[in-house]
Amino acid sequence: MIENNGSYKPAVVLLSGGLDSMVSAGIAKELGYAINALTIDYNQRHRRELQSAARIAQTLGATRHCILPLDLSVFGGSALTDDIAVPKDGLGDTIPVTYVPARNLVFLSLTLAWAETIGAEDIFIGVNALDYSGYPDCRPEFISAFEDIANLATKAGAEGSRFRIQAPLQHLGKDEIAAEALRLGLDPALSWSCYDPRSDGRPCGLCDSCRLRRDGFRKIGAEDPLDYPD
Repeated sequence: MIENNGSYKPAVVLLSGGLDSMVSAGIAKELGYAINALTIDYNQRHRRELQSAARIAQTLGATRHCILPLDLSVFGGSALTDDIAVPKDGLGDTIPVTYVPARNLVFLSLTLAWAETIGAEDIFIGVNALDYSGYPDCRPEFISAFEDIANLATKAGAEGSRFRIQAPLQHLGKDEIAAEALRLGLDPALSWSCYDPRSDGRPCGLCDSCRLRRDGFRKIGAEDPLDYPD
């Protein structure tokens, strides 16, 4: 549920630097929240998105942007954090190797910790359950369950505060998310989605994330400004 409080209350926004998180942050700003952006530097191979997150936070006038180091490459187990090839042959029917074990569970826990510290009750995350790669921690059931946990596991929750996990893109397709970016006046070029950037700094155009993003813009008849190879 998206709530408009209109009073510039603080919210913590999980900001990866991708298109979805940028749009989620833009919606939070439109709804009147003061944005505290949290970016997790988990030593991902697509580190270009950290630069994108910084630009987005600045553009949206974030009250604060915290980049938190958390080296998940120590664990490995994912093509985003380990020496595993990123799939380039299109979306499949199984959870891909780009899944980072429990990533959103870990990230939301950290986001919750910061939210409780600064007295924010609203947490924004840009997950969606339609055009995505099948990650289990993007499902609405997970978001709902985590909201329950947030209110059980915190001092603030025990004392009567009510945390809300706001996932405004939860039921949108990638084309609708691309359209939201344009409606909000956001520049898609600020964001980065590619899981496996080329050596020349351009997006690969073939990983799941690139395919979903490019298809989304094509469906609405708009041009994605990222410089994909031909």
